[in-house]
Amino acid sequence: MPGESRCSPREIQNYLNRVSGPLLDRIDIHVEVPAVKFREIASERTGETSAQIRERVVAARHRQQERFKGKARVTCNARMGTRELKAYCTLDEATMELLKMAMVELKLTRTPARNTATHALPRPLYKSASRSLR
Repeated sequence: MPGESRCSPREIQNYLNRVSGPLLDRIDIHVEVPAVKFREIASERTGETSAQIRERVVAARHRQQERFKGKARVTCNARMGTRELKAYCTLDEATMELLKMAMVELKLTRTPARNTATHALPRPLYKSASRSLR
């Protein structure tokens, strides 16, 4: 089939092992995504329209603006720090168990917080060893 690798799993793994550690550290999560079959793309099933998705995104952004009104540093979920995460994102027991399971299954680890030129605040970064998902 076109687009499929002719390499053995060992050859693929050897190639992936050549990717440097510092580069992998900058990639938050590694997930292998299987190819989509043409018939799945061409099927008659209809999902949400772009307008419906846009509507949901605009509503979500509005909720975030309301939530963080009066906070100069935080304007959306992506800008939340530890304090905001603890205040707005408390997890129930079932969710904690799901998170724990995901961390174990995906071998997620917390890397050291860093100050960089592009980020004024240190941010915890999470990474997963891509080899564990193969």
